[in-house]
Amino acid sequence: MRSINSIGYLLNHVSFVLGRQSDQVLQERLGIGFSQFKIMTTLQNSPHIQQKQIAESLGQTEASISRQIKLLQQQGLLQTVRRPENKREHITTLTPKGDRYTDEAISVLNEYHAPMYAGLSEKQQAALLDALQVLHQVSCDPDKVSACHQIETI
Repeated sequence: MRSINSIGYLLNHVSFVLGRQSDQVLQERLGIGFSQFKIMTTLQNSPHIQQKQIAESLGQTEASISRQIKLLQQQGLLQTVRRPENKREHITTLTPKGDRYTDEAISVLNEYHAPMYAGLSEKQQAALLDALQVLHQVSCDPDKVSACHQIETI
């Protein structure tokens, strides 16, 4: 079997595997999916963001975000209220339970993925983080800067 030494391929593959593993461990331990977790972290970092902005920042459709938000509301993790100054506009926020779940999910993912990162020295981890931050920044659409500012180091 030939090894693939393409940065793009390897990044895509690692991203896919990490996403699938993250989804599975979050489902098993907290009953939420990775897509739901990403919505919750976005709301934790930007509490009064609109669904349309969430969709843009995560690269998903508004319909997909809306479905996920409804599931999270049913679990008591999110609440949606009408904005007082514009009754047609709805704002979704984390409930206190949702805030706790988001923090717990971050801990679960850090714990779950720690053995993989343990294979790297501290210097390698720092270099990887620096490189990924640069790639993230250059991959962001300058017209949608909000997507770049949603990412925090977990």
